[in-house]
Amino acid sequence: MTEPALTEADCLYPPWRVSPRVRALVTTRAGGVSLPPYGRRVAGRETSGGLNLGLHTGDDPAHVHENRARLLSFAGVRAAWLEQVHGATVVDAADAPLDARADASVTATSGIACVVMVADCLPVLLCDGEGRAVGAAHAGWRGLAAGIIEKTAQRVAALAQGDAADLHAYLGPAIGPNAFEVGDEVREAFLAAAQPAERDGTAHAFVPHPHAPGKHRADLYALARQRLARLGVTRVTGGQACTVSEPERFYSYRRDRVTGRMAALIWLAQ
Repeated sequence: MTEPALTEADCLYPPWRVSPRVRALVTTRAGGVSLPPYGRRVAGRETSGGLNLGLHTGDDPAHVHENRARLLSFAGVRAAWLEQVHGATVVDAADAPLDARADASVTATSGIACVVMVADCLPVLLCDGEGRAVGAAHAGWRGLAAGIIEKTAQRVAALAQGDAADLHAYLGPAIGPNAFEVGDEVREAFLAAAQPAERDGTAHAFVPHPHAPGKHRADLYALARQRLARLGVTRVTGGQACTVSEPERFYSYRRDRVTGRMAALIWLAQ
């Protein structure tokens, strides 16, 4: 049986007011051809039709390539796919080699999408309001602590020949603060990287786990907003979804271990 085509209802869109040149979306787990455990989940049951976009997940590569083709046809763009390594390297999407080892890309070239893949880590989409440049960052806790958001925002601002404070940011679906359990070393890494004025806010982003000494529940969204605020970026939307607690919408590595990957894309229209 042929699976239904990818539709607008299968994706999320940033609720920002920017130039119509800026196009962006985040996929969910619906709209593709992957089979369980990479499929859709309907009424608590795994079915076919998953839009897994990750080639290194154990899924049938033919299914992943078909899913990627569906996505790019739907969006009408080509994509700069990355080999994400939880670091802080940013590349130019128009010049990056295939599967460049990086966790963010930026571009001022129309028709090519900056893409990051996620299944709990935080996707951050950035643009200037006039639609001169865009960028996408994959912010796991390591990359976030290392400055991936700031580096991406600064690159987008430079391409737009403006200031980072003029940017808009969208925080896509990620592991929520009630589900993201981390150790003391993660909290200490963020506190060590915090500027003096940020230390209280950073500390408040980590809530001691009530039943596990030495563990905390971390708020990735709050930490990302803090890093954006460091650059003066205040027009920030998103940051409500939780990949772990919404199994019918999102893939989650923390929840399922063997699972697919979603994608967050942003590009400039021709």
